[in-house]
Amino acid sequence: MAKLAHIDSFIVDLPTIRPHILAMATMHAQSMVLLRLTDSDGIEGIGEGTTIGGLSYGEESPEGIKLAIDTYITPLLQGQDLSRVGAVMARIGKHVAGNHIAKCAVETALLDMQGKRLGVPVSELIGGGRRREAFPVAWTLASGDTARDIEEAEAMLEARRHAIFKLKIGKRSVKADVAHVAAIKRALGDRASVRVDVNQGWSEAQADRGMALLQDAGVDLVEQPIAKLNVAAMARLSAKHVIPLMADEALHGPLEAFDIAARAGARIYAVKIAQSGGLLPAHAVGMIADAAGIGLYGGTMLEGTVGTAASAHVFATFPDLEWGTELFGPLLLTDDIVTRPLIYADFQLQVPTAPGIGVAFDEDKLAAFRRDATKTQHGSAALQGA
Repeated sequence: MAKLAHIDSFIVDLPTIRPHILAMATMHAQSMVLLRLTDSDGIEGIGEGTTIGGLSYGEESPEGIKLAIDTYITPLLQGQDLSRVGAVMARIGKHVAGNHIAKCAVETALLDMQGKRLGVPVSELIGGGRRREAFPVAWTLASGDTARDIEEAEAMLEARRHAIFKLKIGKRSVKADVAHVAAIKRALGDRASVRVDVNQGWSEAQADRGMALLQDAGVDLVEQPIAKLNVAAMARLSAKHVIPLMADEALHGPLEAFDIAARAGARIYAVKIAQSGGLLPAHAVGMIADAAGIGLYGGTMLEGTVGTAASAHVFATFPDLEWGTELFGPLLLTDDIVTRPLIYADFQLQVPTAPGIGVAFDEDKLAAFRRDATKTQHGSAALQGA
């Protein structure tokens, strides 16, 4: 029986390579909650819980994620057999409501530990194993400056790193946003797929107009144009327009996935392990979408390498990944906190093949970027007699 011997949760703050402008916030750095579990056999598992823009994107903040892990989830891990990941997560789910990102960090660490224990990648522990070794990755153009975004996209195409581009819009008028997007699509032509993410920034009337104009501009999809709770309006927009609507913020696990599918609220799902509450619930979201004939896209909360690697393992198991992924989070950061970065080449991300999630912390980088002054004591607990 593999019991918890030690747990350490901490926040790291990594600057972004440029301002990342969304409808609800402008990011200059990413704050990630990282987790390290060690069991009674000496096996270590690592995880990550990351949100976007503090509390501007969702109900969880980096500080709240850490608090939930330290105060409420850690006691539930004590005395449990950590090799029984499903049972442990069910126990946590029974006693901790919501807090999907905190749960995702813990489940990632448990699955990383289990993969290492068995000597297999995490993708082999999910849904019958991986179906692909690599997949396309989109790059988000979020400077808000048309000429700069075109230049950035051209550089990505030249480097053969990305041929899918998503634009963050919703802060300006619909007319101004569409003009910005249309200019970029004209410049890139058929060399790249161009998509937009409104991050709930439009009313239904604005979305109705914007989706029609974006379709005429040659845009391939529109992500979460309206408020996440307004599934009825999402269904009306999906039924009316040829350009597909992709659900993102509206998805918070299998229950929402089923509800949106039943109400025909979206034709594509952006699956995120953090929003879903972990890798296993994210896989369930993907299976619901697949059964309902809804297209799949691998989403991101702009995680660092740990969360991105974990996401890659889940998306590698999906039966179909028609719309690619958005796992560019580590590339948006000025530095990394792992010993060996993920491999991006020929417009794709390669899924790690080492046991567990396939990445390991760089201890020197952690020491440099950890937020807490004590570096080793705050948020860390050694468990005796567990």
